[in-house]
Amino acid sequence: MGQGIGCPEKSRKSEPALNQSMKKAEDGEESREEAVERGDKQLRALHGVADLNNGAIGLYNMGLSCCLNSLLQVFLMNTHFTVILRRIRVPTVPIEQKKSVPYQMLLLLEQMQCSKRRAVYPQELVSCLTWHNLKLFVQYDAAQLFLSLWNLIKSQITDEQLADRLTTLYTIWVQEYLVCQKCSFETRRDSNMLSLPLPMFNSCSQRLKTLEDSLRCFFQPEQLTDNNMCLCEQCERKTPCLQGMRLTCLPHTLTLHLKRFYYKKSSWTQKISYSLPFPQSLDFNQILTQEQCHPDAKEKADWQYELFGVVAHSGLASFGHYCAYIRSLTEGKWYCFNDSSVCQVRKPDPQLFCLLCCAFFCSLAMPTQKKHL
Repeated sequence: MGQGIGCPEKSRKSEPALNQSMKKAEDGEESREEAVERGDKQLRALHGVADLNNGAIGLYNMGLSCCLNSLLQVFLMNTHFTVILRRIRVPTVPIEQKKSVPYQMLLLLEQMQCSKRRAVYPQELVSCLTWHNLKLFVQYDAAQLFLSLWNLIKSQITDEQLADRLTTLYTIWVQEYLVCQKCSFETRRDSNMLSLPLPMFNSCSQRLKTLEDSLRCFFQPEQLTDNNMCLCEQCERKTPCLQGMRLTCLPHTLTLHLKRFYYKKSSWTQKISYSLPFPQSLDFNQILTQEQCHPDAKEKADWQYELFGVVAHSGLASFGHYCAYIRSLTEGKWYCFNDSSVCQVRKPDPQLFCLLCCAFFCSLAMPTQKKHL
C-alpha cells in the first residue's frame, strides 16, 4: 500500500528554537510561561498546509500509513484546527514532547510549511503514535483512526479553553429518545459523537441513492417490537417502543462516514462498493424534518455546510489504499493527497462516489463557542 519506508529527513527547525526557550526557563533566565509564549509566537504564523507559495506538501508512507497520512492532511489543512494547534502549551520535558501528539503534529506542520521538497517524512509523529498503540503495518478503518487521533489530541491538550474549542469545532450533539407505544412515556438522554455513521441501505435493505437520503435514514426513528421490545418504567414491563434521535447542535467541522465495511456470518470483512453521490453543499434545514431536530435547537441558520475534504478507499476490505481530496480553506483550490504525491485538481472526481469513506464539511458560518442543550 503506497510507498515503502525511506530514510527520514532530519528537518527539525522548530525544535532548537523551542528547546532554547525551554533551556532558558530551566536556567532561570525566564519563566516557563514566557518560554511557552516565545515558542508560541515563533509558530504563530502557521496556517493550513496548502497556504504556501510552493503548493501543498505530501507525506511519505511509513509502512501502510496511507490512512494515517490522509487523515493528517485533513487535520492540517483545516485552518480552524491549526489555529488551536498553534496555541497549545509546549511540553518542557523532552520525553513529554516525544509523547505529545499535538506537539508532534505542530512540528510536522512547521516542517511541511518550511520544506522546499514535495513531501516530508512524518517519522517523529509516527514514533509518537506508536507510544499510544497506533502501530504501523496495520490496516485501519478511516473513521476508527480519525476517532483515535482526535481523542489523543484532545486528551493531551492541557489548556482547558483550547480543549473546549476543539470540542466545539468537531462535536455533534444529539438527544436520544425512547417512547413507549403503549403509554407514550418518553425517556431522553443527551449524547454526542464526532462523526455521523451513515448507512448504505435503509431499513428495508434497499440501496440509498444520495448522501442526503442516508442522512434522513440515519435520523429516521425505529420501531422496536417483538424480541426488541424495551422495558417501560411506567408500564413496568417490556412494550413496543419508538427509538430515535434528534439533532441538537452541529459543529463547525462536520464529519460523516459511510458504513461501507460489514461482517458476514463467516466474520469475513466485506466492502460495499456501489456509488453514493455526495453534494458540494449541505443544508440540514432542508434535509431533516422538524421532528428530527430538538425543539429548542438554536443557531439552525448555521446548519449550512460546504464540502471541505473527502477520504476515499480503493481496493478490498482486507487490503486497499487511502487518499484524500481536500479543498484549501484560504485558496479555495482542491488538492489530491496520495501519500507523497500531491496534485491540484478541479474538484472531487465523480468516480469517488464508489470510493468515499469519510466526508468533511465546513460550516459557512464562523465558528463560535456553542453549547449543547
